[in-house]
Amino acid sequence: MIKGEKIVLRACEPGDLDMLYNWENNIGIWHVTNTYIPFSKSTLQKYLESVQDIYSDKQLRLIIEFNKIPVGIIDLFDYEPFHQRVGLGILIADEENRNHGLATDAMNALKTYCKKQLDLRILFCNVLANNAASLRLFEKSGFVICGKKPKWHKVNGELIDEYFLQVEL
Repeated sequence: MIKGEKIVLRACEPGDLDMLYNWENNIGIWHVTNTYIPFSKSTLQKYLESVQDIYSDKQLRLIIEFNKIPVGIIDLFDYEPFHQRVGLGILIADEENRNHGLATDAMNALKTYCKKQLDLRILFCNVLANNAASLRLFEKSGFVICGKKPKWHKVNGELIDEYFLQVEL
């Protein structure tokens, strides 16, 4: 487990299936996660059974727990050990758990893990320009905007710019 001040990051477990099913099938966040079709429980079950490690999978998904209750998920993706970089995505699932510093704490704990355990030097992320809360979160955690992809995502018929951010560890 990876510990922050308020949270714990832990590996996904078979018992997380129903929770992951609900989170992955929340249409309200699909535009953030680039999901366009529902996930079946069978697909998620196979994912949970096949996950090995970041070195073979090039990704890592961790559950964010607060007071031993899962409140979200943090993902590492596009892991490039040679270049010492990885992408980062984060979700605090329920609105009542947002704006309490849980995402910031999870991100800080993961940044330390990435630097010390994975020997990474750069974390990067992509954030839609209209997602002010995520932009604040990442900038507060030291990420800087390095580029803009104009009209990159189509959300409810509107084309939205996307920012590319990164932080050096």
